[in-house]
Amino acid sequence: MKEFKTILKTYQETDLKVRKVALATVVQVKGSSYRSPGARMLMLDNGRWVGSISGGCLEGDALRKAKKVILSNTAQTVTYDTTNDDDNQLGIGLGCNGIIDILIEPIDPDQENNPINQIQSLLDFKNYGVVASVFATSETSDISVGEKCILHPNGELFSTNEALKQLVESDLSKVLENKKSVITSYKEDKIEIFFEIIQPGIDLLIFGGGFDAKPVTELANVLGWNVTVTDECVAHLIPINFPKANSMVSCQRDFVAKEFNITPFTAIVLMSHNLNYDKEVLMQIAASDAAYIGILGPKKRAEKLIDHLSENNVEVTAELLHKLHYPIGLDIGAETPDEIAISIIGEIQAKFTNRNGGFLKYRKGSIHHKDGKDDQVFRQVYLKNFFPKEKSN
Repeated sequence: MKEFKTILKTYQETDLKVRKVALATVVQVKGSSYRSPGARMLMLDNGRWVGSISGGCLEGDALRKAKKVILSNTAQTVTYDTTNDDDNQLGIGLGCNGIIDILIEPIDPDQENNPINQIQSLLDFKNYGVVASVFATSETSDISVGEKCILHPNGELFSTNEALKQLVESDLSKVLENKKSVITSYKEDKIEIFFEIIQPGIDLLIFGGGFDAKPVTELANVLGWNVTVTDECVAHLIPINFPKANSMVSCQRDFVAKEFNITPFTAIVLMSHNLNYDKEVLMQIAASDAAYIGILGPKKRAEKLIDHLSENNVEVTAELLHKLHYPIGLDIGAETPDEIAISIIGEIQAKFTNRNGGFLKYRKGSIHHKDGKDDQVFRQVYLKNFFPKEKSN
């Protein structure tokens, strides 16, 4: 999400009467790659770029290709084969062992629905949406490379081409239902389309305005998360202490449920150091749609909070226990507030990508999520109902 925001900010600050720009998007990866499909990079005709499509090895060549795209005003898909360690096609032997397709599109600022404005619409999503991007087609097709069809969460469809809309409409719904990005070929493999699942960014809601909340907000800000710090003590909500928070809200414990819009894309951290306050807050958020609720402090303290739920007739379900994390954070030996913040942010990231946070050296299989049939790489998205199902009797 931060990459989207950075690209938009740069685009909005660029004098488009002087500069011309293009957008590069990773649309397909087979084998290994530094970035997954959906990675984006904005390129200016003066050689500047923001975002990335690799670890820095492809960007230079992509810039050269972008200048041709800008001059021709025609989208183009460029394929990089890094499977040969001795292949110096880019001036270096990459050794990444992957085949990467990059869609490069010219940006016309006068076009209402250019790819940058489409990114803006993606940021406005409050739920899952799907973008279908054409990256390969035949010369005789009435569908061109770069054309798109977007399915918004409310069911609204936008397409740059009516023929494309008719072609992919049913598949868009299937992709949205499965919440898994796919590559689909049509018309005897002459048209290839990247169906990309788009999800909202993470909303981080922190209860407690203590000194140890500051590094948590700062790290979350680096990742582009939307951060809210709340406390019922106004004296704790000092703007100078939380310069990276998107908002600070003074809210009494009895009004938490009414004050905040908690969605499946919300992560909640309880770090007030006030046991009674945390008890009442947890009472109100236990049944919310939040995907993650982390409780700072020792395990016995958190168990007191959970016992308080049961004592007040709040059902402690398997789903609730799965979203509760206590003690909060990954086991990295954190001691200081900054180290604990890294532990907390790392655990939230792992939760929303459905990973366990272990050492990659011990991970069996690929680092990235792959399709076992053709070795295609896809970005993992958060699934609301990934908690373990209770066994029926």
